[in-house]
Amino acid sequence: MNSNENQNKPLISLFTAISIVVANMIGIGVFTSLGYQAIGIKSGFALLLLWIVGGILALCGALSYGELASAMPRSGGEYHYLSKIYHPAVGFVSGWISVTVGFAAPIAATAMALGSYIQKVFPFVNSTLVALIVAIGVALIHSKNVKVGSRFQDGATLFKVLLIVAFILCGFLLGKPQGMNFSPQPEDVITILGSSFSTSLIFVMYAYSGWNASIYLASEVKEPEKTIPRSLLVGTLIVLVFYLLINFVFLYATPFAEIEALKDKEQVAALAAQYIFGDVGGNIISLLIAFGLVSSISSMTWAGPRVTQVIGEDIPLFRGLAKKNKEGVPFYALLLQLSIVVVLIITSSFEAVVTYLGFTLTLSSFLTVLGVFVHRFRFPEVKRPYKTWGYPLTPLVFLAITLWMLLFTFQGKPLESLTGLATIFVGLVVYFVAQRNKNLISSDSGN
Repeated sequence: MNSNENQNKPLISLFTAISIVVANMIGIGVFTSLGYQAIGIKSGFALLLLWIVGGILALCGALSYGELASAMPRSGGEYHYLSKIYHPAVGFVSGWISVTVGFAAPIAATAMALGSYIQKVFPFVNSTLVALIVAIGVALIHSKNVKVGSRFQDGATLFKVLLIVAFILCGFLLGKPQGMNFSPQPEDVITILGSSFSTSLIFVMYAYSGWNASIYLASEVKEPEKTIPRSLLVGTLIVLVFYLLINFVFLYATPFAEIEALKDKEQVAALAAQYIFGDVGGNIISLLIAFGLVSSISSMTWAGPRVTQVIGEDIPLFRGLAKKNKEGVPFYALLLQLSIVVVLIITSSFEAVVTYLGFTLTLSSFLTVLGVFVHRFRFPEVKRPYKTWGYPLTPLVFLAITLWMLLFTFQGKPLESLTGLATIFVGLVVYFVAQRNKNLISSDSGN
């Protein structure tokens, strides 16, 4: 088989596509957010309901994205969908966000978190150096070829899943019940309708982000019309179950008063581990989380450059970023993303970026799910091997909750939201500059 045939042959199986979704979703959020949620919510039922509601929202999004993926099976994710459904400018802005910070900032944040957990066990280790080594090492693995990257992703995700399953089982078998009541109470209605619940839901949705991960690699997936929708649905369902069980174990095995009293709210998982495993539990959970985060870094490192690659294929100004190595990997796009990751890790400036990412990425998801309705209206003749289950209720549920979250975020965090809108404006300027350059090149060619 020659190199060109190797580049064009889809290599990603359903199992790997599911692995990408699971790995992208299960990051640092599920191990840290309960400490913050417990500040305003005291009900075990309401705390678990948060993860159920978040899971339902993610499922509604996954079911909606599945239809678009089956109708437009090409890598690039929202960039590709929004370009076709609305206008290339809308798609470019979504891609612009993904290229600049959409993947790089979470990779940097996850790598830094990994480094900090390693440092808790081995205090003599430099956490920043660990983060850099892991980020660069994972990028080198994915620069080889899709087959090597696929095997690494499968192995890292399987390891993470086994660790989580082991932690959950140990929580039930070794943990001692701390008296938390999980049955619904009359006062829970007030809690669920209150501001604390809505604020916590935003953090929960951050933990669920990544449910659309496999769409970014659609061109490299075997039978994408079938595989992508299945991977989104199965991957999201798996994570929903894990999230619910993990948080149940945290609340079941840990005194709630101690969760509330935690000064470092992000250490709730380590606190739970101490009650399950004893004094060494904190170190065990730290290593567990650290090794588990490798698969999250891997999945984002793999997916991000595919968005950049598709933009390079469509827009001449960025054509260099579409070039692949002899094994079919978009090497220059991968190198660009890695460069941004390294800068963010060294400067730690990713913290400022992550604060406004939620608004822009949620807006992009809102437009994409709305695109299910627009696409059916504009292109009724297009074949749809998979149609959104529960349509039109499923996408409407996603749109309603997402719109509520956008409005709440804009009201509660206007500076971050306005910064996100400014990022969109800059993306539009870059797009029209690129289009002007494209028209000039066309005119010169014509002459």
